Amino acid sequence: MVDETDRLLPIANVGRIMKQILPPSAKISKGGKETMQECVTEFISFVTGEASDKCHKENRKTVNGDDICWALTTLGFDNYGEAITQYLHKYREFEREKACQGKADDGGRVVGGAAAGGSSSSNEETYHHHHHEEEEATTIMFGNQQQQQQQQQQQQPRLDVESSVFPLEFRIIDPKGKTPFRNSS
Repeated sequence: MVDETDRLLPIANVGRIMKQILPPSAKISKGGKETMQECVTEFISFVTGEASDKCHKENRKTVNGDDICWALTTLGFDNYGEAITQYLHKYREFEREKACQGKADDGGRVVGGAAAGGSSSSNEETYHHHHHEEEEATTIMFGNQQQQQQQQQQQQPRLDVESSVFPLEFRIIDPKGKTPFRNSS
């Protein structure tokens, strides 16, 4: 039987996210963190369940970002659905640009897309193909594998929530400290 706490998001992560929006002097009680932990876990399960049902009806086994955006909108979280859809499109664009830069850095080697044997019809396919090749490069390299993996993790853009939930505002942070784009609704 699965322990109830195993299905919850880590409380340290929940607390850290809660602190981002509060003034530096604000304190959050243990009970407050635990309540938010349960609510967030339930919300994620609710949205993911709806997206999973859609995939099941379409005879697909993998839930993707578009399914999550659809589920948010279907469940009445239109503001979030629209914002996350914009984020997803911009994130894919960011990854495509990064792949093109990688192509130039690799001396002409194509990463992702039709030229590398993948299909260029879907941003998602290119994105996954690109990351698959990065993973292969990590496993094939000799020597500083752990250091290379850490560098790749540091280079991943992250979502930075800057404002209160209403209006939802986010930006993708480039590891070099640049903000390639920003969205607020």
